[in-house]
Amino acid sequence: MPSITYSLLDEQMTQDDKVFFEKLGKRVATLRKEMGITQTQLAETLKISQQLIAAYEAGTRKIPASMLPTLAKLFAVSLEELAGMEKLPAKRGPASILQRQIEQVGRMPRAKQKFIAEMLEALIKQQQSA
Repeated sequence: MPSITYSLLDEQMTQDDKVFFEKLGKRVATLRKEMGITQTQLAETLKISQQLIAAYEAGTRKIPASMLPTLAKLFAVSLEELAGMEKLPAKRGPASILQRQIEQVGRMPRAKQKFIAEMLEALIKQQQSA
């Protein structure tokens, strides 16, 4: 029995699939950029290659359904918003980006949270004394 590869599955995308995955890829790219992370950083977090992230964002490869909850959690959005079922705001303000960053720090290991808290405290003290 021949094995089915991802590239074969991607070649068999319907036109509706292509449209959906192009839009999903654009949303992933937008959310990634809003977080200020690179494709490489996202790839490392997801334990996949940067080239695969690029293909997902371009809509030339299908993002596995099993990855969607991870992406939604990482970007601090609902699955519905990630899938395009909720309209994304035209532009997010600094409070929204800051809130996402705070939520991301909350999911990090305690040691990293402590390190970030210490860095923030030092920056705040430095700003107050300036």
